[in-house]
Amino acid sequence: MSAPCGRMASRSLFQFLSTFGRTALGNSGLRHFSGTSARRVTAQSKVETERASSPWTLVAAVCLRRLPVISADCSPIEEEVRGMLQQVEFEKSILSDHELRLLDDTERMTRKQAEDYDSDEEDVRKDQEIVLTQDLEDSWEQRMKTFQPAERFRDDVDKDLTSLERCLDSSLLLLAEQEVGGEKMWLLPQTQWQGGETLRQTAERALASLPAAAFKATFLGNAPCGVYKYKLPKAARTESTVGTKVFFFKAILSDDSPPADPNASLLWVKKNELQRYLKPAYLMKVEPFIIGL
Repeated sequence: MSAPCGRMASRSLFQFLSTFGRTALGNSGLRHFSGTSARRVTAQSKVETERASSPWTLVAAVCLRRLPVISADCSPIEEEVRGMLQQVEFEKSILSDHELRLLDDTERMTRKQAEDYDSDEEDVRKDQEIVLTQDLEDSWEQRMKTFQPAERFRDDVDKDLTSLERCLDSSLLLLAEQEVGGEKMWLLPQTQWQGGETLRQTAERALASLPAAAFKATFLGNAPCGVYKYKLPKAARTESTVGTKVFFFKAILSDDSPPADPNASLLWVKKNELQRYLKPAYLMKVEPFIIGL
């Protein structure tokens, strides 16, 4: 009798209550919640409460990029390397079909000029119209003289920052004039996050809400590529609003996107032109993820 009592007395109070809960509640049909589940629910509720009471306003912005349409001019060293590669390719290349045909025509003309020429050899081609390679080259040369290539650079268009057709050999970024804190400034298109949507959906909505624009874009991933945080002036701060956090998402403009209204407050700028329109602190956060422009 003393042995069972001794073992029961050596148990801790927590073990005793746990054993009692498993035996009493297990047979009553009630669901038993473990301590891990309770802690998970508590942590989730805490996160949602903190998010709802966060003094930071969440904003998503889109870094929309128009890819180059034509190739850029080569630098002097690139021109030198290209010339060297063309020379190597010329020296090691085999004859093309046109060059083989040119040799065949030359050989046939040589046979016709010989004294022992037999016209019966050309009987096979009597019913066919013979077009010599030299005739083809002459026709190609005439077509080349009438061909007028499009201009690579147009001063009137390249200076128009609202035109999507400017600087076709460079990548361009879209800037939109937006009002922040009662002040109008040039920024990457952005809008405030709303409950129930992801930050990428907010960025897509920011692009779709641009005035007089219907751009089609491909977003590069669901995660932001950068973040910019700033605080409001002390006079404008409240207990519920301290500042704003801007999350940037990358996107590439589709080729079939219609041109925007030239009267819209939109600009297409190159990387070296950003400093004219963006504030230094904002530009410092934007430059790291547009290195490839």
